[in-house]
Amino acid sequence: MSAPLLIVYESIKIMAIVHVLMDNRQPAKTMAWMLVIYFMPVVGLLFYFFFGRNTRREKLMSQRSLDQLTKRSMLEFVVQQDLHVPENHRVTVDLFANQNFCLPFKDNEVEIFTDGHSFFLDLISTIGNATQSIHIDMYIFEDDSLGNLLSDVLIDKSRKGVEVRLIYDDVGCWRVKREFFEKMRQEGIEAWPFMPVRFRYFTSKVNYRNHRKIIVVDGRVGYIGGMNLALRYVKGRGDRPWRDTMVRITGGGVYGLQRAFLVDWYFVDRTIISNRRYYPPQSTCNVNNCIAQIVTSTPVTPYPEIMNGLLSIIMRTRKYIYIQTPYFMPNETILSALKAAVLAGIDVRVMVPVSTDAFFVQWAQQSYLSDLAEIGATVLLYEGGFLHSKMWVVDDSLASCGSTNIDFRSFENNFEANVFFYDSSTACRFKEIFLEDEKHCSAFNLSESRKHHFIVKLWESITRLMSPLM
Repeated sequence: MSAPLLIVYESIKIMAIVHVLMDNRQPAKTMAWMLVIYFMPVVGLLFYFFFGRNTRREKLMSQRSLDQLTKRSMLEFVVQQDLHVPENHRVTVDLFANQNFCLPFKDNEVEIFTDGHSFFLDLISTIGNATQSIHIDMYIFEDDSLGNLLSDVLIDKSRKGVEVRLIYDDVGCWRVKREFFEKMRQEGIEAWPFMPVRFRYFTSKVNYRNHRKIIVVDGRVGYIGGMNLALRYVKGRGDRPWRDTMVRITGGGVYGLQRAFLVDWYFVDRTIISNRRYYPPQSTCNVNNCIAQIVTSTPVTPYPEIMNGLLSIIMRTRKYIYIQTPYFMPNETILSALKAAVLAGIDVRVMVPVSTDAFFVQWAQQSYLSDLAEIGATVLLYEGGFLHSKMWVVDDSLASCGSTNIDFRSFENNFEANVFFYDSSTACRFKEIFLEDEKHCSAFNLSESRKHHFIVKLWESITRLMSPLM
């Protein structure tokens, strides 16, 4: 490289490092980007340019629009009779409500699906019975045999006059041909990609993806969890069955799901939909105090909503917290909270797949798991298939399920959604599922991890250093 080009390159590199510093991110993430830029000539700059620039302060939705979209669910919240928030979780409920109007709703019936067969059969049946509207907010809608079956069912409902709205993530569906969604559009389905990426806009959008999995039918039945619309959630990956968690909700919690979808719909379509018919009266047969709170988080708000909630939950745990996640690369805040819980005598169990579907993630999470195991937490390696479930259970009184992984990307970069249940019987059902999964696990071998060769340990440390960027 000639001297003038070298001077230009070094100047750009210094400016990029200053830009990272001025962004005031978490120190670990700042240091990781600085090292990438400094030690990876040219490639590091390109990597930062495409994936690292922080656009979280970009104002993508006006407060007036958000108020209009929230007004209807606020009205339904106000008219609830005998809503009793458990005192031990009131702080967490208020935290979510104050951060972004995620409101608690009672009178919920919950069905839990732990495999694709049962979930998709129920989903197709529910869609088949739809009479007014079908709303789908999905990270991946695959062009495979299952995706085509669901597409045909949606087209059939659209032809019969049912309003069908679909949001799919543009990056999550990169491999899906445009014709797949265009066919649905031609049949009257409103289908929009979330933050579509074209090369000239690539740098500002590719890093912030809609990872949510939300479906609402007729404003009366809702689904949320970890499953995308793809055949692998039924067939599995290779010779490994797919283990995931999805929940069906009927009752007040559907208002929260509908509100979450309509906020995203405004984001992609710029149409405010707040008509009363999208929030129909719920059945009076399900009068109970099973409280559900639909919580969303985004990279464009000043607070990492779901991460803050998880931190609040860990700090208030008294007996146990069980966590299922396919990827375990927590930031320092969550890792420290889990360690403090273990030291306080809390039964902390973390379940991950024995092997992930991402090479670097597999190595990066080893050191985090070792940290927890060394301090006394129970680390479980699921061997019954590929564990993709994102589920938390606490003290027989709280359970959560959704799209949020325990990693930097879910906490800071993705648009995520989880449901939080404040109800003993529901929490115990999730606990039973966790304990059943535990029968298919092996224990993390801490002594074997300590015996790793120097090169292996070095590689684990390097990948851990890069984990804030994965």
